[in-house]
Amino acid sequence: MAVDYSGTWDMVSNVNFEGYMVALGIDFATRRIASMLKPQKVIEQDGDCFTIKTFTTFRNYEFSFKIGEEFKEVTKGMDNRSCQTVVSWDNDKLVCVQKGEKKNRGWIHWIQGDELHLELTCEDRVCKQIYKRTL
Repeated sequence: MAVDYSGTWDMVSNVNFEGYMVALGIDFATRRIASMLKPQKVIEQDGDCFTIKTFTTFRNYEFSFKIGEEFKEVTKGMDNRSCQTVVSWDNDKLVCVQKGEKKNRGWIHWIQGDELHLELTCEDRVCKQIYKRTL
């Protein structure tokens, strides 16, 4: 059985978010605001079906997917681009590939102890975030 990602997670670390946002083409003012935010993620998992909600004081983002099923995603709240997205399991990691106008775009989620790790990739930039499970 795959790991259960369900829960509420608060950001505790955010490395190279600025570089990642530059690769996405996000404007300077939005990057300044976004770099100060401490997002909270709420993940609802039912087997291979997921809903991931990201909450900040600036913008919220929500999307749902089923493992292995490609879907059209509009990255509303980030760079507002359309991409074809598919999420798959790699052992206990969630691996997302987003195909669109930006190359090498996607993310990987994994749980280590009471931490949720997120590695975001766009072109040659990688952002590493860590979230702690809230009680």
